[in-house]
Amino acid sequence: MATLEQLLAIARNTFFESIRQPVLLVVLLVAGLLVILSNPFSAYTLEDDQRMFVDIGLSTIFIGGAILAAFVATNVLTREIDNRTVLTVVSKPVPRPVFVLGKYLGVAGAQLAVLLFLTLLFMLVEIHGVRQTVTAPWHLPVILLGSGAVILGVAAGIWCNFFYGWVFSSTFVVLTTPLLLLAYGLCLILGPDFTPQPPAKAFEGQLWLAAATLLLGEFVLTAIALAASTRLGQVLTLVTTIGMFVLGLLSDWLLGRRIGRLDEMIAGLQEAGASIDAGVLAEYWSLKAAYAIVPNFQVFWLADAITQEATIPTSYVTAAVPYGLSLIVLALAIAIVLFQRREVG
Repeated sequence: MATLEQLLAIARNTFFESIRQPVLLVVLLVAGLLVILSNPFSAYTLEDDQRMFVDIGLSTIFIGGAILAAFVATNVLTREIDNRTVLTVVSKPVPRPVFVLGKYLGVAGAQLAVLLFLTLLFMLVEIHGVRQTVTAPWHLPVILLGSGAVILGVAAGIWCNFFYGWVFSSTFVVLTTPLLLLAYGLCLILGPDFTPQPPAKAFEGQLWLAAATLLLGEFVLTAIALAASTRLGQVLTLVTTIGMFVLGLLSDWLLGRRIGRLDEMIAGLQEAGASIDAGVLAEYWSLKAAYAIVPNFQVFWLADAITQEATIPTSYVTAAVPYGLSLIVLALAIAIVLFQRREVG
């Protein structure tokens, strides 16, 4: 019971520490602006405007979450080690695994808040749709309720900062997210001219499923960033995290394609009864090992299925979720092992 209380206390403190970081507000504002601008930017494909918007919007959320994971997860642990403030925690009867898990839960909570904000903003813009012609109607509920939620959040953040000394970034995110959720719920039941409509007409369950899968991928990257920060400094942790993200996106192209060719080569040699060169076998199993170790972030990218109007099968989701959770557990296990012997004094 005491361990659980320690875990929740560390997670809560890390959450507020993470959500107050200036970089979080910068990423939120830049990514949010790009999500909104992706609507007019997508109006030049002549026929696939909405598909282009979905692709750009989800890509913006994915990349924004990756940058957020790299910076926030790096700061919460590396900075405490560099400043020796971690001594005040580990010198008490707080196990180091609890400390690492608490840090991860706090960062993941902050990332969840930001990505939920961006996803709700994306869903509102998606309801509005891309105006393919100047005669296409504006979706007034989306414009008025969405902008109203943001304006109220900004006003509340400024008010609380001025009169109560609350940090603007955390106040803005915490207050604006439920306002955007309320605006989204109202826009589901209101047409472009405020006429009532069935919620199912505007609700896109497949998009929410794609966004949830992206969030799982961001949690994996957060765990990787936290593991790297247990031994590396801020700069090297950032490089490692971003490098792992890029490598994970390209693993099918860099590793999977070569493995497929070697599979065909080996199968052809076996059918012909010819011997297989030892160098080919060594390369094949090395690539297989690397492909298994490197997280494949393409697994969490379902925008292609959405843009191709394909239904995401349940079997795919039931396979992707355990895969993501396994990567998180593996990365956190590595983080605990590395931090267990880390000198912090």
